[in-house]
Amino acid sequence: MSVESPDEAKWWESAEIALISFQDSNGDGKGDLAGLMSRIDYLKWLGVDAVWLTPIYKSPFRDLGYDISDYCSVDPAFGSLEEFDRLLEALHAAGIRLILDLVPNHTANDHAWFVESSSSRNSAKADWYIWADPAENGGPPNNWLSRFGGSGWEWCEARRQYYYHSFLVEQPDLNWRNPQLRAAIADVMRFWLDRGVDGFRVDASAVLIKDALMRDNPPNPQAKGKPPPQRQTPVFTDDRPETMDCIEFIRKVIDTYPGRIVCGEVQGKTDRIGHFYGNDKPRLHLPLNFALLDSQWDALSLQATIDSYFNAIPEKAWPVWVIGGHDKQRIASKIGEAQMRVLAMLLMTLQGTPFFFMGDEIGRKRVPIPSERVRDPFEKLVPGFDLCRDPERAPMRWDDSPEGGFTNGKPWLPLERPDGAANVAGQQRDERSILALFRALMALRRERGCLRRGGYEPLRSLQDVLAYKRTDGGDGLLIALNIAAEPRKYHWQGRGRLLMSTHLDRPPEPLPDASILLRGNEGVIIAIEAR
Repeated sequence: MSVESPDEAKWWESAEIALISFQDSNGDGKGDLAGLMSRIDYLKWLGVDAVWLTPIYKSPFRDLGYDISDYCSVDPAFGSLEEFDRLLEALHAAGIRLILDLVPNHTANDHAWFVESSSSRNSAKADWYIWADPAENGGPPNNWLSRFGGSGWEWCEARRQYYYHSFLVEQPDLNWRNPQLRAAIADVMRFWLDRGVDGFRVDASAVLIKDALMRDNPPNPQAKGKPPPQRQTPVFTDDRPETMDCIEFIRKVIDTYPGRIVCGEVQGKTDRIGHFYGNDKPRLHLPLNFALLDSQWDALSLQATIDSYFNAIPEKAWPVWVIGGHDKQRIASKIGEAQMRVLAMLLMTLQGTPFFFMGDEIGRKRVPIPSERVRDPFEKLVPGFDLCRDPERAPMRWDDSPEGGFTNGKPWLPLERPDGAANVAGQQRDERSILALFRALMALRRERGCLRRGGYEPLRSLQDVLAYKRTDGGDGLLIALNIAAEPRKYHWQGRGRLLMSTHLDRPPEPLPDASILLRGNEGVIIAIEAR
């Protein structure tokens, strides 16, 4: 498959950072802008080209800052606007772009917009949120549910109406049908773009519009065993066709700033992801693709997952691959340490832009969180379904000291026990660590044009080996990944030279014939030439 990369998408290695868990600078147990500033050398050493920050705006912080009370200020827990400007300048000086989270679906209930909107049906911002009269029985207008459990409707006595909240009751949904609200969001975007940010990741971009008739959602036929919020099929609240107009509006704002980019959190199966790119009307540059996280972990399933994704995106669209996030379970806990190295090679050699979550580069697993330390509202409001996101959000472990080099105080969430290996310092000393592998793979991407811009040619996966080629003119690489724990012999056509193994213990060398014995859980990159 040959896909052209637009200029805007040439940010090759991108890392998501939850600022509160990255590096604390003042001993309050929460990461901050100054802490991130102190780790820029690490990001540059690692080789990332862009970082995406979870929200840093002023917030009561009921949901990791996704409940925003002022879009145009930095929360004092993180620092100040002046510190943000210095951080942005330092990142750019290091050759690293900065993507901010844009949260256009909802605000906090103490945002000035909602305070005014909820005060009266006649206020200037009365229609900036989703309001509805009670049902005939005086209850909620329909059966829509909150993702955090219970009805999605909350009564407001001042207006004698209900407001809708897709998430927490303290996170009222904005009304994207209102042109004044859209203009206000555009102003927010320009505020940060004018400061120099390089783009946005749009949170909950698939749910910006709800059904105008407010029709009830039908029951989910696969509801058995699922948490209450998933016992409906959200036909009338999620992924409405009108949502595309909202995304097109956001894209138009971005496009007035050359070289900026908009990514987006999207929903639905792989075959739905294509429409988030747009055709005649551009939408997202990079609809974030979580297919590798969701795939069964065997060669045949991965082969099908990758093929399905490439077939789903429009011609000339630029692919994107995500292996972690602040609300996705750590994939290392699913596939194990050995296969995490294989995943690293897969991520960094597939065609497209790779995204990983802070800590993925050291193979971090889910951190056990005692019940008394849980902070995630998901777990508190919908317990018993393993929905807690705190194990992913636990602070970054930089060394094997008790608080991991993250803070001099008590971290806001506990860290895993130190073991001398699962931290940055320990792995920087180990030339064969998974951190060393991530760094080597990123360096190889910069070196080989076929990995940056080349075409993707799938090969048939046999005997637990996932294989494909990346080609760009005369530059060609073969990637062969053993998804099994036992050795596998792999054959191909043509001559080759081994460039890299996931074990980082094989020197570059010519291969005597068109075959190689892959050890268990080993992936290799081979430079190929036709006979």
